[in-house]
Amino acid sequence: MAADLSQIVKAYDVRGVVPDQWDESLAELFGAAFVRVTGANAIVTGHDMRPSSPGLAGAFARGAARLGADVTEIGLCSTDQLYYASGALNLPGAMFTASHNPAQYNGIKMCRAGAAPVGQDSGLAEIRELAEQWRESGAPEPAGRAGTITRRDTLEDYAAHLRSLVDVSDIRPLKAVVDAGNGMGGHTVPTVLTGLPVDLVPMYFELDGTFPNHEANPLDPANLVDLQKRVREEGADLGIAFDGDADRCFVVDEQGEPVSPSAITALVAARELARHGGQGVIIHNLITSWSVPEVVEENGGTPVRTRVGHSFIKAEMARTGAIFGGEHSAHYYFRDFWNADTGMLAALHVLAALGGQDGPLSALVAQYDRYVGSGEINSTVDDQAARLTALKAAYADRRDVTLDELDGLTVTAADWWFNVRPSNTEPLLRLNAEARDAATMAEVRDEALAIIRG
Repeated sequence: MAADLSQIVKAYDVRGVVPDQWDESLAELFGAAFVRVTGANAIVTGHDMRPSSPGLAGAFARGAARLGADVTEIGLCSTDQLYYASGALNLPGAMFTASHNPAQYNGIKMCRAGAAPVGQDSGLAEIRELAEQWRESGAPEPAGRAGTITRRDTLEDYAAHLRSLVDVSDIRPLKAVVDAGNGMGGHTVPTVLTGLPVDLVPMYFELDGTFPNHEANPLDPANLVDLQKRVREEGADLGIAFDGDADRCFVVDEQGEPVSPSAITALVAARELARHGGQGVIIHNLITSWSVPEVVEENGGTPVRTRVGHSFIKAEMARTGAIFGGEHSAHYYFRDFWNADTGMLAALHVLAALGGQDGPLSALVAQYDRYVGSGEINSTVDDQAARLTALKAAYADRRDVTLDELDGLTVTAADWWFNVRPSNTEPLLRLNAEARDAATMAEVRDEALAIIRG
């Protein structure tokens, strides 16, 4: 077991290898610490399909109950289903998942009542300190009565809530291939789509935390290959892929071509603005496409640009009262879902938009996909700060560009932009570039990479 819990307590969650880095005894201490830090007298927990998840979630519940909190266990669920329970029941929550990480990993995503995130600056550091302290001195003594542990099924209520937020009653019949990657989408999708005119072609819906078919990480193009092939074979209208805990959704069109998450962000933003009377704030991180703020403004909304990362998105959602937010990584946040992210609700929006008109998805999203992007390109560097300084110096005196340092370094010109951000956990710099045409994008990308890689 790792002596230093900083190895597994990350910026936004707990994550590490089981049992090498953490186990049920530590999960029990995390449960007690969660109750102590949040001051909760009741919490809700859920878990994904990984072999270690039920045991870890159960241990966490015992630790929480030991300190007097009543625990509602919703069992197998997606991360956004746990957020639903936290919001609907107004309880702090803990979700046991390692998202898209390999099978030997597990983790905890924690939130306060109403799905408000718990991160390093909002309770996670204190939870880690208590768990470290108690691991040395022993678990805390019960404070009065022990809490109860009860089970509750929220899947039907979660599905009904999502369907209440998107009108899919009049859509034309659609054929959709859905790749759950043996993750929690296989549990939630059939219930959410019940009663809709969608001919569902399921792929890898069997819950299996060993991921026998491919990693449940659709951000890696290799993990979309099976879905792309099946969409073409089936003559389907679209394909949808979920990650392991089903909080992110990726879309491919009828030709099997991936649809940019920025295009999905713009599409959903336009629909949410229409739903809210043609006005409202839309959050987007600084490496989403120029298309996003353009579409937001064209539809009467106010775009607000933020740093990358869900804690920044959620903080800006709360500060501005935004109705929707989207990230390049296919996380989609909704005010009507407690500002939390839900890939399933984004997927319903795509189905509603596609089914509400007669054209193919490729034509529908073309209006939201106006530029050429590089995708994220990682470079291993010896000194992140020095490479960023060199990059800034290379562009500082150019009159045709502007520089900002909201998150790493962003260089913007009339026809292109690029952003370079340091990884928080690895010796990497991450480059994203975009331009009005492919040749310009390639030139800008290569020029930046030459400086980054020295």
